[in-house]
Amino acid sequence: MDAPTAYHEHGTAAERWARARLFFDAKEYAAAARILESVTAEAPEQLAPRLLLARACYHSAQLGRAERELRAILERWPVEDYAQLMLGRTLERQGRAAEAAPYLRLAAAMAGEFPE
Repeated sequence: MDAPTAYHEHGTAAERWARARLFFDAKEYAAAARILESVTAEAPEQLAPRLLLARACYHSAQLGRAERELRAILERWPVEDYAQLMLGRTLERQGRAAEAAPYLRLAAAMAGEFPE
């Protein structure tokens, strides 16, 4: 195991979660994503680390990874409106506006935003 990998996987899940949040807040999104991979693998039932992983992937332009994580989140938590919004934005950013539209509409409806 190389030093960067050891650092990202060091500590308890709670310690890695806290470290990942620090990296995310510092806009070190790729580093946050590396840490969050092990946290989400260890605790897949926890929504917050999975959402932060998707956000870190989105912000570090790892759009395929963000899309996969968001789809997995929505499979498990279909009423997670923020994941619906993020998936729509991720698809838009990939130039897939038509595919994004239903997710964005659903996120808006879940947030109580209806077209006039």
